[in-house]
Amino acid sequence: MNTIDLTPLYRNSVGFDRLASLIDNAFSSDTKTSTYPPYNIEVLGENEYTISLAVAGFSQDELDIQVEKGVLSISGNKHNTEKEHKYLHQGIPNQSFERKFNLADYVEVIGADLSNGLLNINLVKEIPETMKAKKIAINQINKSLTNQKEEKIINDKSKLKSA
Repeated sequence: MNTIDLTPLYRNSVGFDRLASLIDNAFSSDTKTSTYPPYNIEVLGENEYTISLAVAGFSQDELDIQVEKGVLSISGNKHNTEKEHKYLHQGIPNQSFERKFNLADYVEVIGADLSNGLLNINLVKEIPETMKAKKIAINQINKSLTNQKEEKIINDKSKLKSA
């Protein structure tokens, strides 16, 4: 198995440790468990997304969705049924799973629904007003400073005349 040493990246960068951890986990994770259940990530609008997971055979009470420290965790725990089945072919997995997604800053989960074997998780990116780009007018500041200076000069001259 190939391993990649990312220690130099940790040493030479500040603030990119999360990125390095993601790359490290991508190379070291087991590919068999990381492919189930299959999923889609869809862009609905400029700041709206949906993650759809194929969870055929799972009921709503067997699924759990949690968000903690920017990580969305979806897990499915199949309840053991006492009835044993004899299959000629079993193509639908009947196994528990856990799938994690790292969310970008300001991405929030706003809802989830289960229909037709698909678990749809709705996300929205809400950037605070203080973080949004602002357009600064170039001449506005200079004009107001010039007007203030002119008013001060006029006031100072009128004080000198009246004294």
